[in-house]
Order: sequence, then structure tokens, then C-alpha cells
Amino acid sequence: MMPRERWTDERLDDLNKKVDDGFARLDADIRGLRSDMNSRFDKVDERFEKVDTRFDKVDERFDKVDTRFDKVDERFEKLNDRFDVLNRTLLSFAVAIIVAMIGLHVF
Repeated sequence: MMPRERWTDERLDDLNKKVDDGFARLDADIRGLRSDMNSRFDKVDERFEKVDTRFDKVDERFDKVDTRFDKVDERFEKLNDRFDVLNRTLLSFAVAIIVAMIGLHVF
């Protein structure tokens, strides 16, 4: 059997000091990591601000394209109206021809 060690007050104080020093180093490491993490997040925020301004410019360009398409939509509506008029005209001619043919066969 191994002899049992005795914990004296001096040894307990040394152990206590080692534990305190270890926690102090750990606390300093965590503070350093937090500082590094916060600085990196600040850099990411700066980059996102640049990206946001770029997206604002893209949105402006899309708005310009939308106004162009509004003009195209107006032209298509006019063209649609013209086709509607043509359709009515052709339908009225077809009805007139059918009535004329029926009128010729009846009399």
C-alpha cells in the first residue's frame, strides 16, 4: 500500500492559489475571446452595411425597370383594346353574312 499523503495548511493554500490562478487565466482568456469576437462582429456589421447600400441601389434600378414595364403594360392594354374592336367587327360581319345567306334562301 502507498502511504497516505497528508494535506497541510500550506499545501491546501498552494492548491487554493493554483486554482485561483487557473480561474484568473481562464477569465482573462474568455475576456480576450469576447473582445476578439465583438471586433469581428463589428467588421461583419460594417460589411452588411455596405451590402445594404448595394441592395438599395439594386432596388432603385428595379424601380426604374418597373416604370418601364408600366409603359409596356399601357401599350399592351391599347393593343388589347384594338383586338377587342377587331373581334367585334369580325363577329358583326359574320352575323351579317349569315343573315344575308338565310335571307337569300328564304325569299
